[in-house]
Amino acid sequence: MLEYALPLQAGGEFLYWAIVFFVLAIVAAAVGARGVAGISMEIARIFVLVFIVLAIVALLL
Repeated sequence: MLEYALPLQAGGEFLYWAIVFFVLAIVAAAVGARGVAGISMEIARIFVLVFIVLAIVALLL
């Protein structure tokens, strides 16, 4: 199987890390660490926004 990189294919990594930080925020909120949960949700939100921008750019190219 041939593997080659497509332009802006790295956008999927942002979605992966957004899910990781979202799960971390859920666990932190369940444990009661509100500060960690808030920061994790903010990072996850930023990663989702970056993923959406990269996905739109990739679709337009």
